[in-house]
This record gives sequence, C-alpha cells and structure tokens, in this order.
Amino acid sequence: MKTNGTPRLAPLPLADWERDAIEQMRGQFPRADRYLSDAPGTPALPGILGLFGHHPGVSLPWLAFNATLLEQASIDTRDRELLILRVAWLTQCAYEWTEHQRIGAQAGLTAEQIAAVRMGADEPIWSPRERALLRAVDEMIDRHRVGDDTWQCLAEDFDRHQLLEILFIVGAYTCLAFVVNSADLAPDRQPIPDMEV
Repeated sequence: MKTNGTPRLAPLPLADWERDAIEQMRGQFPRADRYLSDAPGTPALPGILGLFGHHPGVSLPWLAFNATLLEQASIDTRDRELLILRVAWLTQCAYEWTEHQRIGAQAGLTAEQIAAVRMGADEPIWSPRERALLRAVDEMIDRHRVGDDTWQCLAEDFDRHQLLEILFIVGAYTCLAFVVNSADLAPDRQPIPDMEV
C-alpha cells in the first residue's frame, strides 16, 4: 500500500475553504467539528477533510451519511472496524488502513487480528461470525454482491437493520477508498509499527 508521494488533490487548508463550506460542515459530523476552528490549540485538519474541502457540495452529504454509519450504528464497533479494515486491505487504501488499524485496536481488535485481516476469512483466528463478515467484504468487492451462503451465515447473527448496515459500511468505505486512492491522499500518520503493510 503506497501512494505516489504527491497528492493529485492536495488537502485544502482550512484557511482556503469558502466560509460557507465551513459553516455547512459544522454539525454534520461531530468528530470533525473540533478541526473547524481557527482558535489556538485547534488540532491540524486531517487530510481527508482537507480533500473534502475541494468540493463541499459533494463531500458534505457523503460525510453526513458516513457519520450515521459511525455514530448511529446498530452493529458492534469491532465488527464495523473489521469490515472497514478488510475493505482497506482489498482496495489497498493506505489512508483507510492506517486510520482504522488504530480505531480497530481501540474497538478491541488485537494486533494479531488486524494482521490477519490481510489474509482473509480462512485464518484460524476468526470466529464463524467474523469469517462471514470478512467473506461479505470479499464477495461485495469481487462479485458485487454477498453470496447466498455468506448471507445465510450473516443472517444467523444479524437482524435486517444490521444486515443493511453491513452492506452500506462496505459500500461507503469502498467508495471512500476509490476517492482517496485516486486523489493519492497519504495517511496523516505512520502505521502502527507491528501492523505496517
């Protein structure tokens, strides 16, 4: 997983954003609000938000949708992060991988499990539920639909709301990976050393 070093669309510094775009973004994704101030001590704007600053009309609705997946989820955070990490690996998205290995670890995935995401569902470390989640990602990316056997396995553990949420998480993060990879956005930080790819 590598970027070309120079982004095709460099993250736009907050000072260069249109003022109404900043106001529109505030409240869309509460986790992002802390970056949208020019007050002293405001943390540096993450690259992904800087990328979104180039076209708020398209990116803000997507960000609001993504906030729903992160903040109003019906599936467990650990399961969500397993899905996102597998998307990141299959799409070779260094930005997603680097960000979500940390979030995944905070959600309870071990370093061994995060490393095993790269190998897929057949690794012995996974439970049947986790195997089904990983297979769902593989099938959606490879065949553009979850296969019948995998769907049946998922339906044993997840209700209809959660099943739909799983599909949207995989779809949303695949979309984001395509955008980030094509813009050549580099991760904001270094990967966790034991989990580098």
